[in-house]
Amino acid sequence: MSVENTAPIHSKRTMYVAIAIVGMMFFIFGFVSWVNAILIPYFRIACELTHFQSYLVTFSFYIAYLVMSIPASYVLKRAGFKKGIMYGFFCMATGALLFVPAALMRTYVVFLVGLFSIGTGLTILQAAANPYITIVGPIESAAKRISIMGICNKFAGIIAPLIFAAVILKVSDAAIFDQLDAGFYTEEEKNLVLDGLIRRVIWPYTVLSVFLFAVGIFIRYSVLPEINQEEENKEEDSVGGGGHTSIFQFPYLILGAFAMFLHVGTQVIAIDTIIGYADSMGINLLEAKVFPSYTLTATICGYLLGIILIPKYISQTRAFQFCCILGLILSLGVALFPHIDVSLFGHEANLSIWFLVGLGFPNSLIYAGIWPLSIKGLGRFTKIGSSLLVMGLCGNAVLPLTYGHLADMFSIHEAYWILIPCYLYLIFFALYGHKITSWSFKKK
Repeated sequence: MSVENTAPIHSKRTMYVAIAIVGMMFFIFGFVSWVNAILIPYFRIACELTHFQSYLVTFSFYIAYLVMSIPASYVLKRAGFKKGIMYGFFCMATGALLFVPAALMRTYVVFLVGLFSIGTGLTILQAAANPYITIVGPIESAAKRISIMGICNKFAGIIAPLIFAAVILKVSDAAIFDQLDAGFYTEEEKNLVLDGLIRRVIWPYTVLSVFLFAVGIFIRYSVLPEINQEEENKEEDSVGGGGHTSIFQFPYLILGAFAMFLHVGTQVIAIDTIIGYADSMGINLLEAKVFPSYTLTATICGYLLGIILIPKYISQTRAFQFCCILGLILSLGVALFPHIDVSLFGHEANLSIWFLVGLGFPNSLIYAGIWPLSIKGLGRFTKIGSSLLVMGLCGNAVLPLTYGHLADMFSIHEAYWILIPCYLYLIFFALYGHKITSWSFKKK
């Protein structure tokens, strides 16, 4: 990779500064992404939604990865790395600001437009940050750097629902939610109560909008090095991609993009549905708000273990394979043990919810395993391959929505069977799929 910066910075110092700035970006990614875990049940109450409708939060947020991934690459190519990141933050700030009119009108569609705008900004940022952190050092240790970024992302995810809940929820809300469920209010009284609930998001998202705008300005004038794309492409041409004319001639990339689609979808299901699952066990929102933080804490534990073990004691591919198998085992635990009650961490809950919490641990290193295996050896196709992987992040949009539909059709618990085929495919990719270099299965 070739980087340019006006300041005379030594390459190692440049790398560390770049990692620190990108780490801050991943923290912000996590904060605005994982707050959806509490937005979903909150909107379901305040906007009177079904489970399916409430998961349009994740759909609107993450479908931007599919729709805007190629335009995001074009923005980065035309504007450059730093200006592109600034535009991404501006787009997110605009989306956060749309929450103000949405809350004033209590109009769910406007909220969804705001979430799509935030997701669009994130798409631009992810298109820049993910390839950068992968190629800033040896690809053999890419999982370690991605793990560090993951810790920044998931730590933000731990505190985001708690901060948001502390700002918008009150102790008296538990009684209000019960009264709403019981039909205690007249239609006019109910509308007044729901208007009051939804308008609590105005100040948090106004502050968030101003913050995101300021971060965009900071990145634009920071010492973050610029990527010289032309030089990078020359280097890539010399190491791979020879003889290929299309990314579709790299089967492991296509299989990897689908693996990314399934992985991120299962990860969001494990985090963003857990409050609703806790509610089905009689745990109110004020208590259930901590469950996403438990899942993300398990994810951080996985990242830390990965940083210690990879690649000194175990290769990132072996770690990836182990995590996929463990994910399947824990998913079976979620699906098969719905009637065993346990008391843990002060919660009286079903055992299956703790298997769901445990999924955070293997999910930590699956993303870090898919990315380097999917872009290795792409040569001059690295950028478009990275864009395809970013498009795979739309699994965050599709799978939670599918889960919500299954929850409405069957039950909140039975909908978790969707996890099983996803982890079976991830095991296939981890063991065999990433080795497929030709669509022909003829023996040579």
